[in-house]
Amino acid sequence: MIDKAISPANIQSMLQTLRSHQAQASGLPGAEQLKGLTPEVGKSNFGEFVSGALSQVNQVQVQSSEMRAAFDRGENVALTDVVLGMQKSSLAFEATLQVRNKVLKAYEDILNMPV
Repeated sequence: MIDKAISPANIQSMLQTLRSHQAQASGLPGAEQLKGLTPEVGKSNFGEFVSGALSQVNQVQVQSSEMRAAFDRGENVALTDVVLGMQKSSLAFEATLQVRNKVLKAYEDILNMPV
């Protein structure tokens, strides 16, 4: 997930967008030419990104639950794998919870800004 965010194509796209906005803000005559150079690579919105991250966390939790159930049934699953899976699941959930809290705090800060 992080690899997608820091891929060379995304970095180039961000740099081109920043240069375009900087040129528009400074009133340079070449601002319109820079606007067409911004590549349309990896266009996705915030909602899709969040949805993808949540589905990955859900997938980790489902795998952990399946491993635990298999261990409980007496299948040939190592206890260390079960514990490791449960820890990964717990860590993914806690990280998601912290991100949610930070986003909500930022949203509240924006709402409380004086206009």
